[in-house]
Amino acid sequence: MSKKLLREFFALCDGGICEDLLTESEKNFVAEGGMILSGICQKAKTPNGNNRVYSHEVLNREVENYQNVIRQNRALGELDHPDSSVVSLEKVSHMVISLWMEGNDVYGKIKVLDTPAGNILRALVDSGVQVGISSRGLGSVRDQGGKTYVEDDFQLICFDMVSEPSTPGAFMMREYKEPVNENKDDKINRLLTDILGD
Repeated sequence: MSKKLLREFFALCDGGICEDLLTESEKNFVAEGGMILSGICQKAKTPNGNNRVYSHEVLNREVENYQNVIRQNRALGELDHPDSSVVSLEKVSHMVISLWMEGNDVYGKIKVLDTPAGNILRALVDSGVQVGISSRGLGSVRDQGGKTYVEDDFQLICFDMVSEPSTPGAFMMREYKEPVNENKDDKINRLLTDILGD
C-alpha cells in the first residue's frame, strides 16, 4: 500500500466548555494580549467525519514523537487545510505548544502567532467564530467492515485550523486568564453575569 495525505478535522472543546488548561506563564501571555486555544485535537477508536479510525497505539506513538517538534518550537500549522505534506511558513497561523493523550482523546494547546494568517485566525475567534482543528499526516489505510482503518505507518505532520472538523467535538476554545484581585462577591457577580447576560 502506498501512503497518502490524511487530513482529519476536529472542533476543540466538547460542548463549548473548556477547563482552564493554562500554566502560569501561559496565563501571563494571555494577560498581555496573546491568544491560546485548547481542546480535543484527535480521537482514537472513533470513526470521524471521513469514516477513518485511528488506533490508540498509533495516535499515542505519534503524540510522543511530536513532543520533539513541540520542544523545538517547530510544531507549526496553517489556517485551512492544504493538499500538501509540507507546512508553508508563509501560511502559518499558530504553533502547538502542548499535546497529550487522556484515554482515547488527544488534547492540545495552540498559541496563535502574530503572522498574517495568525491575525486572521485571531480576528475570527474575537468575532465569535467557532474554529476547529484538523490533523494532517501521511499514511496508508485499509477498508474493513464499512470503516477505513489508518495503518501503523501513519506519520503526523501537523495540526491545521479549519472551519469544519471531522472529529466529533474538535472545536477549539479560547483560554482566558483569571481576573486579578477578585473577591468572592465579585466572582459570583461575574459568573451570574456570564450566565444570565447583561
